Parts: sequence; C-alpha cells; structure tokens
Amino acid sequence: MGREFSTVGVVGLGTMGAGIVEVFARSGLRVVGIERDEESVERGRSHIEQSTGRAVKRGKLSEADQQELLGRIRFGTALEDLADVDFVVEAVPEQLDLKREIFGKLDSIVRPDAILATNTSSLSVTEISVATHNPRRVVGMHFFNPAPVLKFVEVVRTVVTEDEVVDDVKALAERLDKLPVVVGDKAGFIANALLFGYLNHAVSMFESKYATREDIDAAMQLGCGLPMGPLALMDLIGLDTAYEILDTMYKQGRDRLHAPTPILKQMVTAGLKGRKSGRGFYTYDQPGSSTVVPDALTPSETAADSATRPRAVHKVGVVGSGTMATGIVEVFAKSGYEVTYVARSAAKVDSVRAAVTKSLEKAVQRGKLTEPDRDAALARIAGTSRLEDLADVDLVVEAVVEDLGVKQALFENLDEICKPGAVLATTTSSLPVVECAAATKRPQDVVGMHFFNPAPVMKLVEVVHTVSTGDDVVATAVEVSRKVGKHPVTCGDRAGFIVNALLFPYLNDAVKMLEAHYATADAIDTAMKTGCGYPMGPFELLDVVGLDVSLAIQRVLYLEFRERGYSPAPLLEQLVTAGYLGRKTRRGFRTYA
Repeated sequence: MGREFSTVGVVGLGTMGAGIVEVFARSGLRVVGIERDEESVERGRSHIEQSTGRAVKRGKLSEADQQELLGRIRFGTALEDLADVDFVVEAVPEQLDLKREIFGKLDSIVRPDAILATNTSSLSVTEISVATHNPRRVVGMHFFNPAPVLKFVEVVRTVVTEDEVVDDVKALAERLDKLPVVVGDKAGFIANALLFGYLNHAVSMFESKYATREDIDAAMQLGCGLPMGPLALMDLIGLDTAYEILDTMYKQGRDRLHAPTPILKQMVTAGLKGRKSGRGFYTYDQPGSSTVVPDALTPSETAADSATRPRAVHKVGVVGSGTMATGIVEVFAKSGYEVTYVARSAAKVDSVRAAVTKSLEKAVQRGKLTEPDRDAALARIAGTSRLEDLADVDLVVEAVVEDLGVKQALFENLDEICKPGAVLATTTSSLPVVECAAATKRPQDVVGMHFFNPAPVMKLVEVVHTVSTGDDVVATAVEVSRKVGKHPVTCGDRAGFIVNALLFPYLNDAVKMLEAHYATADAIDTAMKTGCGYPMGPFELLDVVGLDVSLAIQRVLYLEFRERGYSPAPLLEQLVTAGYLGRKTRRGFRTYA
C-alpha cells in the first residue's frame, strides 16, 4: 500500500508551476505554492485564477468548484512554509545551479519521509538529487505544458531512487488523471529526446534557406497532421529554453543532430526568444501574444505572382494506375481539368476508371459532391494505354513505381512525345527529381509535384525544383496545386524534401530508443500522442507506412546526407529482413489480428 499524499508543495509559479498547482488543487489536494517575492506570487495567483475562470466560462467547472479549488491553495515566499508537506515538485527555470540550491535547502526543511521531485525537462535528475543528503527520495516528475490540459507525465528515476518513491509518484500522477510513464535519467527523457532532434533539424532547414518558415510549418501540419509546425512550436517553447535543452542533450549524448543549430544562439543573444519576447522565427503583435503579424520575411503573393508568369494549363496527363495515380486523376478532374491518364493495359485503364467512379460516388453519398459535378468530372476523364495520347497535354504528372530506371525511361519517352512547353512532373517521394530531368532534353521543364496519400484528401503538395527547373515551371506547379485545392510548399531537390526529411529521422530515433530498452513502444507512442499532441505515435505510424518503405526512405536519407545519426536503426533492418513489415503483413512493431 503506497503512501497517501494530502498536502503538496510547488516551488516556482511561472506558467508551468502555476499549471501544476492547479492540477493538484483540482484533484482535491491542499497545495502550498512558493515564489521568490510577492510580485511573482501575485503573477502565479493571477494565472491560476484566469485559467480556472476560463474553465468556468466553458462550463467545465462550476463557480462553487472554482472557489473551493482556490481555497485549497496557500501562497508564500519562504521555502520554510513547506516544512509539513508530503511531496514537493520544483518548477523553476532550467538552471542546474538554481535547482541544486533549492533542493539543498528543501532537504533540510521538509520531513524525512517527504518526496522531492523536479519538473525539469532536460537536466540530469541525478545531478539535482545529489545536492541533498538523501538522493534516494528524489525523482523527476515532468509535466507537459499546459499542465491542466496535457495528460502525459514522465516519472524519471535515477540509479538510486527508491522503488517505493517511484511507485508512489506514479500512483500520484494517476490520481491526477494523468498518464504516467516511468523512464531512466537520460537527457530529454522520451518526448523531448525525440521532439527536439526534429525541431533542431527544422531550424537548420530554415537556416540553410532550403524552404521558408511558412512552408516548413505548413508541410508538417498538412503532411503529418501535427498540431503546430516546428518553427511556430519553437517560438511557443521559447528559443532560449530550446537552446538549453538541445545543449544539455548534446553534452550528454554527443549526437551531432542535437548540437543546437547556430542561428538559435544568435537569435537568443539578439533577444529573439519567441512569443514571450514578441519575436522569434515569426513576429507577434506584442510579447506573450500568439497573433502573428507580417514582417520582412512574410511572403507577398502579389510579388511572387508578378515576378514569374506561370504557363497556361488546360489539359493534364497522368501516368500510372496505382492508388496515387488514381487519386491524382480524381483531383484534377474534380477541379475542371481535362485529364488523359495512361495505364499499361486495357484492364488497368478500366480499373482506374472504376476506382475513380467509386470514389466520386462515395463523395456523392456523403454529400460532399453533387451528382451533376460527379458526372461532369467523369466526362473530363479519358483513359488510354498509349503514351502517344499525351502529345497535346500542358502538364504531365507521373505516378509510376518508385524505381529510378523506370522513371528515367518514362521521362525519355515523354520528352519525345509531349509538345514543347509542356511541364513534366514527377510525384516521387524519395528519388532525385534531377535524375528524371537529366533523362530529357528539356530539364528546365521538369519539376517535382509530390502529392500525399490519399491524394483526394491530403492538402499538401511539395513542389520540388532542381538546379535546372525554370522559375515559370515552379510558378506553374504552384498555381495548378492551388487550383486543385491543395496547399503547395516549395523546396529544393534533396532527399526526403521537407516532410520525409524531418519525419523519418524522428521515427528512426524512436526505433533506436526502443532498441536501447529505454522505453517500450507503448510508452513512446503515449509520450508523443499525449505529450506532444501527435495524431499517431511513431510505432503506430511506422506500422501503417510499412517498415520496408520506412527503411528504404531512411537509407536514401543516410546516403544523401552521410549523417551518422541517420543510419537506419538495426532493429528496423532486422524486422524488415524477418518479413515483419507492419499492418500489411499483420506484424511489425506490434502484432495485428
């Protein structure tokens, strides 16, 4: 039987600390909140009153419950006020010396049986614990921001933390209606270790001018369903906080991918710390605001449109008969384009038409499309097994198998068949677009248009320009993408483009974490879904994508960037070798019925 907590203490009443106080008080615990001075205490009190006031307005809390909750909280400026509490959690800024000083003082103030916890997100719990005479009672209890909303809590044990202490803190987290996961004391724990490598990579993508901040953020939101883009998230976290977390992770693990991107330090030094300072990667209408306002980096649509005129596109050709090709045919036909699609045989031609017809019919039944619009879309589609029938199209989009030899042969043919000025596009997700362009005598007309699966649903298109692609061809691909209701983002011709280059190293890191027995697949998935708001955990996603597909993309990234951290995790290689490819084989990281 674990110990009963009735009174708890919280040291530090910033956004995080005030949120933790609210969480404890909501669960019926008496709370003592400590700050360094009266002004800081008032700020913390105000934060809790406003937060619970919003809950009352939304009908999630009655006024009587709010008053009762606030009545359970006592505030003070002296650590001595914590002499009789059962449990203390520290939530002061991420400075090791400050935390150690507080723990040293708490050690001599609280009862011998009281548990001491730190809410650190990146510092060594062990280093904090040894500032006390009894490090066995010290544990990490890492809440996520905003604490009253996010369910995930990382309970961090050091090599000396007593088992009973870990069990009691885990039980306390469950009493708070949180989802606790117990992990070892490693920089970043689960969520930040996976999250910050990805965020740092996005910053370096921006720093190298590979893509704009708007396109990087839109790509990850629309391509992966993430609640925020990486650069907007960095602004929310605070660039100074992000720098400290990355620096700590790098010093502990020496993984170059965690070395803070140089622009981060420059921005922090210049006072551009994100939302809290009013400027970070974006500019905000005032410090602390979430409202983004235009600045010198904000793209001007009119300037972009007037600089380069796109080519006229009326007729579109699509080559391929798989899921992606079929979806692209439907997207263009629904948007008013005349579409000629080419499949290898008469049977394949018929199957594409049948698949498009079925998809449009489903849209009618769901009230997303009218019957006349369905009939008009079908009337705009013509199928053939002859590439020569693409002679008069203005744009060809190929969606054949991801095999460079096959694609190069196709582009050679399209070069001979298509009229001068026709735009030739590839939907490749991992092959170099320039290799397709080099197979033609008109590399300036070749561009990547990477649609996401399923094409009729997913809003994102990555428009990929090679060193040879004409500006008017990029402008054409962007305009056509917008006309078919998609959100185009532009980037250079590098392995993975934006989405896969950011997504797959993160997935690979998750596999390495599992392989090291740091946490289970379930714990890691829980961390990323409940702690970071991801729609799927990394192992759920890997099983859906297919482990063979994931491994192939990871190998391409490793070969292109020669980055040691991108080398595919041995466990991923082994599962693919064993034929465990995910949901399609009913076994991957998990087993399916």
